[in-house]
Amino acid sequence: ERFGRLVLDRPAPAAEQFKPKQQGIWRDADGRYARASADSGKWTWHGQPPGGWVVSHDPLHFQLKPTDFGHVGIFPEQAENWDWIRAKVCPVGRPVKVLNLFAYTGGSTLAAAAAGAEVTHIDSAKNVVSWARANAKASGLADAPIRWITEDAARFVQRESRRCHRYDAIILDPPSYGHGPKGETWKLAVDLTALLAGCAELL
Repeated sequence: ERFGRLVLDRPAPAAEQFKPKQQGIWRDADGRYARASADSGKWTWHGQPPGGWVVSHDPLHFQLKPTDFGHVGIFPEQAENWDWIRAKVCPVGRPVKVLNLFAYTGGSTLAAAAAGAEVTHIDSAKNVVSWARANAKASGLADAPIRWITEDAARFVQRESRRCHRYDAIILDPPSYGHGPKGETWKLAVDLTALLAGCAELL
């Protein structure tokens, strides 16, 4: 995958049965990630390891960096969704209240905010929320109406329902498994139905 100026070679389960057709591209990759376990691995670099770099998806800018999980800070296949979000929010003609759950480094949050939405950004990892705020600043959205909250998504939805808060739209791209900031466990196959019911109450 190319992320701006860097080409990276990372594991992709959906592609494991295929052999590379252009060996030179793979051989010359700037960085390569080898997974050691389900949640750890090691990067090796062709040349100086990058401390970080920036990629753009107009008008958004994302600060990327290699992580121990093999991530770099965005999932590029989401770019089409960011465009769709902007296209839906822009014509409304009033501030749209958007809740973004499992919001990661803020791609969807920033897409909605850039289109004029008021966004509540929820992620359980404090460092990831800080990363999203840095992306907002890089995108010229530091003063946009975004609430940045470090919280377990399901717990937040329950609390908002009790407060009778309402949203025009909810974005969620949950992982198959995860942990909340207070040790809460999230399992997609177990917890998704209840979360969707809670989301329906907030719309």
